[in-house]
Amino acid sequence: MEHIHDHSKEINVVKKELPNDSLLCDLGDIFKLFGDTTRIKILYALLESELCVCAICELLGMEQSAISHQLRILKNANLVTSKRSGKMSIYSLADEHVREIIELGFEHLTEV
Repeated sequence: MEHIHDHSKEINVVKKELPNDSLLCDLGDIFKLFGDTTRIKILYALLESELCVCAICELLGMEQSAISHQLRILKNANLVTSKRSGKMSIYSLADEHVREIIELGFEHLTEV
């Protein structure tokens, strides 16, 4: 392949900053989790308020087993967290990073 100009300076800068393959694979896995509509709906709902499983089920019109399964996936990926309130678990976004990802994605979609 013939090069029209020298890219070595830019390539060296990027090589220094490029994370290792393992981290990039983990990043890809996180973004895959955002590829499921049910999980996105759950995350968006939790963006607005902390909710128990039954409230999420009612909101999305889905069975508890399906919601619990998706919450488990999100919790295992550290995207949501839960706390006990009596016999109920109350779910929320894990941290501000998750909130920012959702808000930035939505902002990107809706910009003119």
